[in-house]
Amino acid sequence: MSAFADITATGASAGNRVTNAIAMASRRTGMDFAYLLGQAKIESSLNPTARATTSSATGLYQFVDQSWLAVIDQHGSEYGLGWAADAISRGSNGHYYVSDPELRQQILDLRKHPETASVMAAEHAADNKATLEQRLGREAEPVDLYMAHFLGVGGASKFLAMNDRAPDASAASMFPAAARANRSIFYDRQGNARSFAEIRDRFAAKLQKGFDSVGGGDIQYADAAPGSGLPSGAKTVQPADYVRIETQRLATAADVTVRPEPQTARLAYLMLATLGR
Repeated sequence: MSAFADITATGASAGNRVTNAIAMASRRTGMDFAYLLGQAKIESSLNPTARATTSSATGLYQFVDQSWLAVIDQHGSEYGLGWAADAISRGSNGHYYVSDPELRQQILDLRKHPETASVMAAEHAADNKATLEQRLGREAEPVDLYMAHFLGVGGASKFLAMNDRAPDASAASMFPAAARANRSIFYDRQGNARSFAEIRDRFAAKLQKGFDSVGGGDIQYADAAPGSGLPSGAKTVQPADYVRIETQRLATAADVTVRPEPQTARLAYLMLATLGR
């Protein structure tokens, strides 16, 4: 067994490591466990090593390469991953990159680490919740944040603002590119365009199904003490979204300043982050 597995599996069997990782992320960030679990079920069927066939999306929360580098760049240092955050730079075109190919791969491979992936997803959940609520002028519901996962924060802001004003209007006309790429979401089987409200309701049902399919209603929260961040029974949910960057152009290594640390130091940082110390 690897050093990572030895450390992160302490006190947890292989069968519940993922749910424990999500519970830890919920506790440490205040994001709702039910949402994070349902999101992971939808994204990867709770498989930490899941890999998409049509994109670079990898891991429990299916971060694409760019989204993961952005998450680590912004929040990695808060969880003992300063070595990774320091290695990431952002070009003038908005593209995140790492000059050392081996180091870049090590950072991307952290997507397969349940504890790291969960806490990064939860941190960006909080970020996107704040952004949406500022733009919408109301509390963001769980389905609203799932819409942000699907359309990005900017797209979700437009979608939800229109839904609030005209829920029965056709959504495809405002999002033609997304509608072309996702006909089953924007159109029914007869080819009729779905309304904003219909699409939002379908996403809400999908999110709830993802939670229920892993027995969410029967989960006992061992750490559900006041202030723990875990729900004590109610299924009120908070967001779980993360940066989705659509353009992934290569940037030159000359723009990067890398400050690599020894492999042993990187391992120690990750162990500390995993154990929540």
